[in-house]
Amino acid sequence: MLEINGLSTGYDAIDVLEDITITAPPGELTVILGANGSGKSTLFRTVSGLLRARRGSITFEGRELTRARASAIVRAGIAQAPEGRHLFARMSVEKNLTLGAYTHHRDAGRIREGLERVFALFPILADKRKDPAGSLSGGQQQMVAIGRALMADPKLLVLDEPSIGLAPLVTAEVMDAVKRVNESGIAVLLAEQNARLALRIAHSAYVLSEGRVVQSGAAAGLMENEDVRAAYLGV
Repeated sequence: MLEINGLSTGYDAIDVLEDITITAPPGELTVILGANGSGKSTLFRTVSGLLRARRGSITFEGRELTRARASAIVRAGIAQAPEGRHLFARMSVEKNLTLGAYTHHRDAGRIREGLERVFALFPILADKRKDPAGSLSGGQQQMVAIGRALMADPKLLVLDEPSIGLAPLVTAEVMDAVKRVNESGIAVLLAEQNARLALRIAHSAYVLSEGRVVQSGAAAGLMENEDVRAAYLGV
């Protein structure tokens, strides 16, 4: 589905990512592990068209997207919930969600169906649909951010650190929802610092360090890898 080959990019004169090759297969959950500053958010910004690749290629379902506009990438089937949520605090939960459907904003029926799917995934949001997004707890705001991305009806959902700043019980709830999204047939590309929880729900994983892929393989195998266990699992 998503194929990243030899990707290098960065900011100003500095390369943050160097020769990255990653595959996110259809219907699977692929996790990207790495410490702060390893390049995870830069990778996702490049996949979403917010940052230009300097070298290499990004293809999705066989379509070249390396230099595509961000709006075209969403229309192709890739939607991202960014780190930090970036909600409109004074707007209602429902309005924030609806903004995620801008690529089909004229289709009222499709938007209604999208809201129903999000509310089925996160029932608390149905109860708070008229509340300002800024009045919600951190976990509920993260649910809105994920739901907003799902409103684009993506084939690939990109999630950048969805558990950051959340209490353990809320993290488990959010990650369970991510697993259910994937089980519904939507591929997921997930960056996550809670390596233990992420590897439990993932099919495959890549480890970034200083802008390079240093480990990759089946999630279950990386769970048993001594280097990964020492660096990310506290073992």
